[in-house]
Amino acid sequence: MKTECRVCPHHCKLSEGQTGRCHARMNKDGKIICKNYGELTSIALDPIEKKPLYRFYSGSRILSIGSYGCNMRCLFCQNSEISMSDGCKTHTEKVMPEEIVNKAVELIALGNIGIAYTYNEPLVGFEYVLDCAKLVKDKGMENVVVTNGYICSEPMKELLPYIDAMNIDLKAFNDNFYRRMCGDLETVKNSILLASKQCHLEVTTLIIPNENDSEEEMEELCKWLSSINPEIPLHITRFFPHWRMTDRSATPVNKIYRLVEIARKNLHYVYPGNC
Repeated sequence: MKTECRVCPHHCKLSEGQTGRCHARMNKDGKIICKNYGELTSIALDPIEKKPLYRFYSGSRILSIGSYGCNMRCLFCQNSEISMSDGCKTHTEKVMPEEIVNKAVELIALGNIGIAYTYNEPLVGFEYVLDCAKLVKDKGMENVVVTNGYICSEPMKELLPYIDAMNIDLKAFNDNFYRRMCGDLETVKNSILLASKQCHLEVTTLIIPNENDSEEEMEELCKWLSSINPEIPLHITRFFPHWRMTDRSATPVNKIYRLVEIARKNLHYVYPGNC
């Protein structure tokens, strides 16, 4: 008998022992579990601006952790070594929530403000993020999630009360692009809307030549973001060839600055990235 995963819109129906499209969730004894629970591939004390968050505790640092797996298949993925992994050939270190939260507390002396769930798609490990986030709040620290936003409303609503800031990737403003990357635009828009009501929110768009770089699409994207709140910061970031999209050059710097100029017609805070 198959069991359905309800974390993301793929709604993978999994037989006993089968793993979902994200490589991180599986059917065990008739229940969907977080296969990558506590299996960390990356741990670093990063500047908060690296998330990127430019208007949330500027100048601080945050303990940043990641696992493996992702529920999208972006051909340009910048962290494909872990995001596209099933964990079998990826080195991980088992770190339970209490342990990583204690580490976060120890690092307060070095400027740490909390934990950022990042690097791969953190919300495919929903239960781990939720368990850690609750403990972080008990310690009076901050929770940050860096996500593709491809998550169902119910788990998003369950998590948000414990989250202080999010950076959500808005990868394009056309659904054809999202379908090619195994996602959908409306789900991500819904996540942005939900997050904007409950925590500090910043948005990132990676600009890929001949994919999502038209001035018209950027103007439409920014008008929509502005309709929610014109003070949502937008990071317009330069693409570099990686993974399965090495057939084109890096985004021209002048293209990034032109799109930043267009975005600033509708949004108060727009930042170029990777320039």
